[in-house]
Amino acid sequence: MRVYIADKLPEDAVNQLKKLKLDVVSNPKATSAELDKGIGQAQVLIVRSTVVSESCIKNSPELSLIIRAGAGVNNINMSAASDMGIYVANCPGQNSIAVAELTMGLIFSLDRYIADNVSDFRAGKWNKAAFSKAEGVYGKVLGIVGTGQIGREVIKRAQAFGMPVIAWSRSLTSEMAEELDIERASTIDEVAKECDVLSIHLAQNDHTKGIISKKVLSALKNGAMVINTSRAGVIDEEALYSELKSGRLRAGLDVFNEEPEFKEGEFSNRMQQLDNVYVTHHVGASTTQAQLAVANDAVDIVRGYVQEGHVRNWLNRCEQTDAPWQIVVRHYDKPGVIANVMTELKDADINAQELTNVIFDGKRTACCTIQLDAKPSDKIMKSIRTRQDEVISATLLQRT
Repeated sequence: MRVYIADKLPEDAVNQLKKLKLDVVSNPKATSAELDKGIGQAQVLIVRSTVVSESCIKNSPELSLIIRAGAGVNNINMSAASDMGIYVANCPGQNSIAVAELTMGLIFSLDRYIADNVSDFRAGKWNKAAFSKAEGVYGKVLGIVGTGQIGREVIKRAQAFGMPVIAWSRSLTSEMAEELDIERASTIDEVAKECDVLSIHLAQNDHTKGIISKKVLSALKNGAMVINTSRAGVIDEEALYSELKSGRLRAGLDVFNEEPEFKEGEFSNRMQQLDNVYVTHHVGASTTQAQLAVANDAVDIVRGYVQEGHVRNWLNRCEQTDAPWQIVVRHYDKPGVIANVMTELKDADINAQELTNVIFDGKRTACCTIQLDAKPSDKIMKSIRTRQDEVISATLLQRT
């Protein structure tokens, strides 16, 4: 089996894959344009931020598993992968601390003008008067949108610096808020009105696209900070740019629209003209600690797939089909039993939408559960049950 790595992974992770007797192709400078041409005979593709498009998927005939070495999968065409029967998996939670650390770093940098201090120093300028006007973050209210693992890591660090926290998340309950020692807001607007710093920690999807809207941004106090270390699309960037250009808000961004896809090179962006914006190079998860953890998790997913045929953190699985019927067949563990049952169903033009077969201790018997799109006739059920040397019992159930 061949594994294609389209972004840089630690050498130790690459060596672990090779120890699994896999043919490893490592191309850390791969671009999405290169991937669009296909990845040859590779069955597994591991990426970090490189875009995996429909073209890449269609031009990679052997591809069966895509692993996002990180949490968010908005750089992967999920529908194209599902249409081709390709597993998509991710490595969530492994980089939470790294992203939380950068979030706090951006807050402190904006407050103390750290980047401008360094820039002026390197340019031979001394501007102590201008850079001595920081307010400090102690007592400032941090607004958190999204209380998943990263959001929670930020909360812990902010509280250690004496910042009260108000938060909103679809899953945040009053009990959870009390446990976290934070104030629970009923809406994002409420968070924006109360906070001095707004930090976003959401996955990007149809529900969160542009969720930090013009209305939310306009509700922020004059001089408030907006921190985004999640995904660019969760913010209405036009509205944010307008607020930043007016000088009313400040921002620390690790992500932005039209971010360069290449790993290094020259580029231009309108944010470069704004003094009240600090932009990092989409490096929230890029610490040695985080990369090792994520890479090891990716290797473990490959190991499970190769050795057990199991994909951990499988994201594009249909949780439950609409199949209204289910047949449970207890049978002897011998060749051809399931094939014969499936032939009976096929001859009746009944589609088996999902099948699970488990083996009992001793490896003499097994149980196969098959979800069906139509009800088998009494004749078919009788034919299955009367295979005495194969089938122990067959039970037909209507799913609710």
